[in-house]
Amino acid sequence: MVTVHVEGVPERRFPPSGPVSGLARAFGAIPPPALVLLGVVSVQVGAAVAKQLFTMAGAAGTVTLRLVLAAVVLLIVWRPSFRMDRRTLLVVSAYGLVLGAMNLTFYQAIERIPLGAAVTIEFLGPLAVAVLGSRRWLDGLWALLAAAGVVLLTGVDGGLNLTGVLFALAAAACWAGYILLAAALGSRTSDGKGLAMAMVFGAALALPFGIADAGSALLDPVVLIAGAAVALLSSVIPYSVELEALRRIPPRVFGILMSLEPAVAALAGLVVLHEALRPAQWVAVCCVVLASVGATRSARPEV
Repeated sequence: MVTVHVEGVPERRFPPSGPVSGLARAFGAIPPPALVLLGVVSVQVGAAVAKQLFTMAGAAGTVTLRLVLAAVVLLIVWRPSFRMDRRTLLVVSAYGLVLGAMNLTFYQAIERIPLGAAVTIEFLGPLAVAVLGSRRWLDGLWALLAAAGVVLLTGVDGGLNLTGVLFALAAAACWAGYILLAAALGSRTSDGKGLAMAMVFGAALALPFGIADAGSALLDPVVLIAGAAVALLSSVIPYSVELEALRRIPPRVFGILMSLEPAVAALAGLVVLHEALRPAQWVAVCCVVLASVGATRSARPEV
């Protein structure tokens, strides 16, 4: 498993081989910046499609479908062994449980607040990891700009649903934990085997919530097909195109392009879900985007 870390933006993990790599090669003729943007758009459109599925399977049911289907696919592709020492089991299970909690809380957030707002707030998690791990005073200013953006986002015209905001903040905290656990997982497992095993724990965490939320609707063929579409848009396509892009552009350029996620999420919410943010909320989204871009540009070159 290749772990990509860019200060100021989310950390992503990309399978280096297997079926996904074949799809990545098909995108070889596309310019790298376009590949990154394609991945960003795919992730956010996938979230928008998932939100439309809530009426049939609920937020927890949709998360369960995504995680269970992803776990099945990863187990088939990587065929990991679950025979491991106690410390490795602890790391894998912790990573999987944080992954499951991150998805559960994020989907609960977008059930209550616009997609663009939820992604903007969730983006505070990886940004906080980058800023708190830095001793540069300028990164403190980027953190203040991001915080000001979120305060503006949540306070316009009566503000957002408080429960939705709290779920988005919980998702941000989980995303930060997800990043911090990545190094430990990578040091104790190889290729995509660690992610495959962790996904089982994440799916197991979500399953009781999904059954309680959706019940037998989880077995509806239409729901299953829609869930597979969410998994494709949210996992297979982004992993493929972003891996190909990272082979051809510097990580810092990749990070700056990834910083567009909150804005793309707001656009996806507007186009797919007809969720219109107010002008001041768009300004708030831009504040978080600029903070992420600034933290990425001011980062020291990786060695």
